Amino acid sequence: MAAEIKSGPKQGNVRKPDLFSKLEGFNDDVNMAVFIPREDGVITVSDDKTLRVWLKRDTGQYWPSICHTLPSQAASLAYNEETRRTFIGLDNGTISEFNLAEDFNRMSQTRDYLAHQGRVTSLKFSLNCEWVLSCARDKYFQWHCSETGRRLGGYQASAWCLCLEFDEQSKYVFVGDYSGQISVLRISNTEFSLITTLKGHSGSVRSLSWDAERSLLFSGSYDESVIVWDIGSKKGTAFELQGHHDKVQALAYASGSKQLLSGSDEAILGIWNMDVKRIETPNWEESDLCQKCSSPFFWNFRRMWEEKTLGIRQHHCRKCGKAVCNKCSAKKSTIPPLGYEYEVRVCDDCFSTITDEEKAPLATFHDVKHQVIYMNLDQTRKRLLTVGRDRVVKLWDVSTVLH
Repeated sequence: MAAEIKSGPKQGNVRKPDLFSKLEGFNDDVNMAVFIPREDGVITVSDDKTLRVWLKRDTGQYWPSICHTLPSQAASLAYNEETRRTFIGLDNGTISEFNLAEDFNRMSQTRDYLAHQGRVTSLKFSLNCEWVLSCARDKYFQWHCSETGRRLGGYQASAWCLCLEFDEQSKYVFVGDYSGQISVLRISNTEFSLITTLKGHSGSVRSLSWDAERSLLFSGSYDESVIVWDIGSKKGTAFELQGHHDKVQALAYASGSKQLLSGSDEAILGIWNMDVKRIETPNWEESDLCQKCSSPFFWNFRRMWEEKTLGIRQHHCRKCGKAVCNKCSAKKSTIPPLGYEYEVRVCDDCFSTITDEEKAPLATFHDVKHQVIYMNLDQTRKRLLTVGRDRVVKLWDVSTVLH
């Protein structure tokens, strides 16, 4: 069933997402959902084996106009608004293609792609290239011709493939996997080349988003962080965004306002200003002694014996990256240009140099009251949908926060 949420009064000048509707009534986990652009509609896929098309009725509520049962759990989804072609990735590795009718009350199946041997975790469709790109838990990224259904090529990663992004202009594909790596590929009709492997996350990469204008790749991970990879500069520059305290499962990028939206298992929606100068995270230095007071760390047995003292624990200053002891890094501070939106450990020297301007937040965080596993953004109407672990899809008006 669907419920209509009536907007409450605005509180002061606080800008926050406004929940205006929910989609409910699923019998199992919802995996993905997308807006139907220029229509008051949503397409959802779930583990109850259903593909549903929801349309807004005259009452203001959303009700299914289509509820199609699939042969396996529906794990992923790609929709093309120009042709209304819809691709559904199934748990059994098959990709099913459908055509939606103009009134969104009927659909017809056109083709099955026998693409994978495991759950299809992510799908992209390129109309210009006529490619269906997919990745799955069989550790493979594949791409097929959408005109003939023929397999064009494939790449095997070292772990489950969980998410992907595609840039039509450069033909770059980004594949995030369970090991925390991101494979960067360049593909053609029948061939691919592995450009590089991005290594920065300590947990599995669960979501990717792409800024085509500035060639920035955003990755969200189980390690609770978001990393911004500067692909365009070809310098390997990476900026960390640290604002969540649980797994980052979903990302969406608003190119118009240059803001990144991130959703996590802590039921928090983060909105990051990406139209500012950010500083690359320093590498952590290693040392046998505190690089401020020269006290030995607990593994430096020789120095401990010479000074007849006990070793101390090593820490790192988040601003300069130096190895320091607790005494020399007892203070904490936010450092938003470095991506730290909550207080982190800094050495005494760095703490004295951080200005109030540098402490000014570059992100806002909002309680969406469910653990977010997927997001989709309609930039034209400034609407966001969040898919939660609670089997509910929430629809938000984000016009006040995407400025």
